[in-house]
Amino acid sequence: MATQQRVERVREAIKQETSDIIRKMKDPRVSFVTVTDAEVSRDLRHVKIFVSVLGDEEAKKAAMEGLERATGYIHSEIGQRIRLRHTPEILFRLDESIERGARISQLLKELREESFASQDQDTASTVGEDL
Repeated sequence: MATQQRVERVREAIKQETSDIIRKMKDPRVSFVTVTDAEVSRDLRHVKIFVSVLGDEEAKKAAMEGLERATGYIHSEIGQRIRLRHTPEILFRLDESIERGARISQLLKELREESFASQDQDTASTVGEDL
C-alpha cells in the first residue's frame, strides 16, 4: 500500500497529465471536456477521473463516449508520462457539480432580485401614503 502522501502526488499527476492529453486529442467529441478531479485507490491500481462537459445532454453523452473509446490511448500516454510500476486502470465519470453550482448561483441571484423588487414596491407604496 502506498502512503497517503504518495497517493495524493499520483492523483495530482494523473489529473494534470490526463487534462493535457485530452486537450491535445483531435476527437471533436472531447473538445469541451475539463478534468475536474481524480480519485486514486490506495494500491494505485485504479483511478476514477471526473470530467465536466460543456454543452447539452447529447454533447455530454458524445464526450463520454469519446473518452471511453480513447481510454486505451489515455492509459498508454499516462504510462509513458508517469513512471509507476503499474499504470492504473482508468474509469471516467461525469462530474455535474459545476453545473449544479451554477444553477444554485442563478437561483440565488433570482431570489435576490425578487427580494429587491419587492422591497422597492414596499418603499414606493409607503412613500405614496406619506404624500
